[in-house]
Amino acid sequence: MKSFHERVIELMRRIPKGKVTTYKLIAHKLGCKAYRAVGSAVGSNPFAPVVPCHRVCKSNGTVGNYGGGVKKKIKLLRKEGIKIDGKDKKARILDFDKVLFKF
Repeated sequence: MKSFHERVIELMRRIPKGKVTTYKLIAHKLGCKAYRAVGSAVGSNPFAPVVPCHRVCKSNGTVGNYGGGVKKKIKLLRKEGIKIDGKDKKARILDFDKVLFKF
């Protein structure tokens, strides 16, 4: 059986370019409410940016943290066509509902 961390990695691989998902949606797909544990697994992703942890954000539409720095996360998302208003981890993803990937 795969570890929790491995299952989170597998789900992150499924997030398409130009889309984002949330820690909460990943947790629900795993059948739990362990949002912080998902955040921890996302944050310790050793395969970034190939496994796109930069596409995981907060449920309120803000970009949240990133191991490579929030500026880099915003840059990666913008490069993929995600529109963002702001510059720090409180920056908001515009048209959040339209770019939200639900498993």
